[in-house]
Amino acid sequence: MRILSGIQPSGALHVGNYFGMMKPAIELQEKGDAFYFIANYHSMTSLFDAAERRKNTLDVALDFLACGLDPAKSVFFRQSDVPEVTELSWLLTTVTPMGLLERAHSYKDKIAKGISPNHGLFAYPVLMAADILIYDSNVVPVGRDQKQHVEMTRDIAAKFNEAYGETFVIPEPLIRDEVAVVSGTDGQKMSKSYGNTIEIFGDEKVLRKKVMSILMDSRTPQEPKPDAEKNLAIELLKLVAPPAVAKDLEDRLRAGGLGYGDLKKALFEQYWACFAEARRKRAELAANPGYVRQVLREGASRARTLAQKVLKRAKLACGLE
Repeated sequence: MRILSGIQPSGALHVGNYFGMMKPAIELQEKGDAFYFIANYHSMTSLFDAAERRKNTLDVALDFLACGLDPAKSVFFRQSDVPEVTELSWLLTTVTPMGLLERAHSYKDKIAKGISPNHGLFAYPVLMAADILIYDSNVVPVGRDQKQHVEMTRDIAAKFNEAYGETFVIPEPLIRDEVAVVSGTDGQKMSKSYGNTIEIFGDEKVLRKKVMSILMDSRTPQEPKPDAEKNLAIELLKLVAPPAVAKDLEDRLRAGGLGYGDLKKALFEQYWACFAEARRKRAELAANPGYVRQVLREGASRARTLAQKVLKRAKLACGLE
């Protein structure tokens, strides 16, 4: 089983990234042939500061390695270090129906949020399809919001196979329903685009303030909360706290008597403890950036070996070679 997943270096990684993509990916490196990349080509649709992209790319590598990605068990690399993916993207573009791209939920959501449209944003699913197909990927762990993009990859691969013969492996999305979408501090999906994130790493005071800013309703502490399971702080607690701790706080909130301020303080302490070991490891890695860059170089070399074979197969199939 070959597993493929990527993450954009468009800003500091947050709890939604961790539980939606990183943690499942790290767990899967024990179960198959895992290819994980930093999607710096994709970041160009929304980030236009070159220095920031370089910094973010190194930060993503540090974060992922600190959280448990093992370069001995997976192939970890920068997307742009495998230029074959952009060539394959053009081959796929020629069989991708416009209507398929026009139906993309992610594109429509971003436009609705006021993000300026560009061709890269519109054609994002084609490059994502190239990312997946160029490694003969079987499984793609994604959040529920990205499920449609994997389905579009399947459609694009099927179109190419229909036109030129069986060329690409048809991938399957892997979604863990309980953490498919992580809510941000305002109740929307946690996203850098919405400014509602809680970062995995960062200054303790800043992060505490973010947690304490999580939106709550106007009910008093004494009032029972029969819908306690829908409370944003409880949702996040179920991710970062031991099950017994999260259940106790949920039960207390449901019964009445637990103030929202105390609940959010408890959430912060559990969140801070959850990533304590990762913070320690990240500090060690940050002191040795040469090692991190070497990991990415070696990963890219391994990724290109496979990518070149798959691209050649596709070019032969469609008459370019």
